[in-house]
Amino acid sequence: MIPSLSLHIIPLLILHILVLAPPSSAEARNGQWHLLQQNIGIVGMHMQLLHNDRVIILDRTDFGFSNMTLADGRCRKNSNEMVVKTDCTAHSIEYDVAANTVRALFVQTNVWCSSGSVSPDGTLVQTGGFNDGDRAVRTFTPCRTCDWREVNNGLSTRRWYATNHILPDGRQIIIGGRRQFNYEFYPKTETTAMNTYSLPFLVQTNDASAENNLYPFVFLNVDGNLFIFANNRAILFDYNKNRVVRTYPQIPGGDPRCYPSTGSAVLLPLKNLRESNLEAEVLICGGAPRGAYPDTLSGRFTGALKTCARIKISDPNPSWVMETMPGARVMSDMVLLPNGDVLIINGASEGTAGWELGRDPVLSPFLYKPNNLIGSRFEVQNPSDIPRMYHASAIVLRDGRVLVSGSNPHACYNFTNVIFPTELRLEAFSPSYLEPRFSILRPTIVSPSSQTIVKYGETLKVGFEVTASLSKDSVSVTMLAPPFATHSFSMNQRLLVLEAQDLSKVGKSTYEVEVTAPGSGVLAPPGFYLLFVVHQEIPSHGIWVRMV
Repeated sequence: MIPSLSLHIIPLLILHILVLAPPSSAEARNGQWHLLQQNIGIVGMHMQLLHNDRVIILDRTDFGFSNMTLADGRCRKNSNEMVVKTDCTAHSIEYDVAANTVRALFVQTNVWCSSGSVSPDGTLVQTGGFNDGDRAVRTFTPCRTCDWREVNNGLSTRRWYATNHILPDGRQIIIGGRRQFNYEFYPKTETTAMNTYSLPFLVQTNDASAENNLYPFVFLNVDGNLFIFANNRAILFDYNKNRVVRTYPQIPGGDPRCYPSTGSAVLLPLKNLRESNLEAEVLICGGAPRGAYPDTLSGRFTGALKTCARIKISDPNPSWVMETMPGARVMSDMVLLPNGDVLIINGASEGTAGWELGRDPVLSPFLYKPNNLIGSRFEVQNPSDIPRMYHASAIVLRDGRVLVSGSNPHACYNFTNVIFPTELRLEAFSPSYLEPRFSILRPTIVSPSSQTIVKYGETLKVGFEVTASLSKDSVSVTMLAPPFATHSFSMNQRLLVLEAQDLSKVGKSTYEVEVTAPGSGVLAPPGFYLLFVVHQEIPSHGIWVRMV
């Protein structure tokens, strides 16, 4: 049943902060949870951090009323809508991180299971969805009063469960989607205005019973080609020539890792950026065994996968290396932290993605330390008390916290008489590097100023303060591309490690480190990045820089 508007709408003015009791010192060593908002009005199905420190959050429009009213008496009137034709509630919000407040945004077309990427000028480009939104392009330009702009037929074909990736020239490629075995580019040009390009790999990885190739994992490799993983297989793809450069081995075990057997994936931090033999590695964790999706539809909940697979995608003859997580996970998010660690968060240990198809929530995140020896890379973190199931998401913030939102395994908002109620609470996980005991090691950036423009290959001097004495080998500078997070995959997530070439002390506790910016858009596509100074694995708060 769709919740009553009068019973469930909570105006913005009464949204409030609920502070959890501080954890004990023992608990703090494995991270801390803080509840930021009791009710943000909508489910956080999609999230993107923008360079004004606001987070854009979206949810589907076709479940009926949300719990946030639109401002100024605005209403969404849509004759194509499948539930309600006139809706005066919001289905997108802007979250102000510093103020811990939300602002209702107006989105007209249905963004359910859509995709997105941020253009080089900082505009969020959000594409596809369901029903009247499947060919829509929506743009949001960061400002205090801005709202969504929409073009109904901006895409060449319908995109539902597709993946976007920013390219070295600033365009984005949009790959796949339900029953779409092709790709296209955005923005359009006169020569490619309505073109789609066939990608047979998506046909080959299409599972008749469950598809399992939706929301494919896509990463820009260091050679300029795209690594594309779907179901249990991967290719290296030259999108300029529409040809497969390399076919990777099938992932060991053959179990699917893509939606709805939803695992997650990250491109591990890129290092040694000035070397000619630069390596790139992908890590894929969790998912569900083959056959789990049809089993859940019959009421049988299969245990999720507890394995991770890691591969050097830049090697000419790569192979997968298998690892075992502390527990099984499906529908988890993998978040690159500023110090290069990976946080695996949210999800369940049984079932798959889909309405009511997950069981046994996993409340404790896993921390993965990619530089440790195999067998000693995982650390279990302190648990949340909020199950984050289907339609949850997580992103890293400029201060190093991880923002967590969403969870709605239902076709509408449902708060009672269900196993996992619709979740409107917003919380943050603070990794252990934010603990007070590390304050002596934590750098504070003093220069350059935020929003600084950085050119490819230029020498960049970063000034910072730190209490502890340090050496050149203990300091690095990282650049993080904030992703568009949805359905357990963070599109465009990328972390680059800029090694210190020169370190000088310029004051009592002030230093200046010299690094070289990435050399091209192949390593760092143009746009906004968060820049951090990392000292002995403890990151500073980030500043925004723009690569051009």
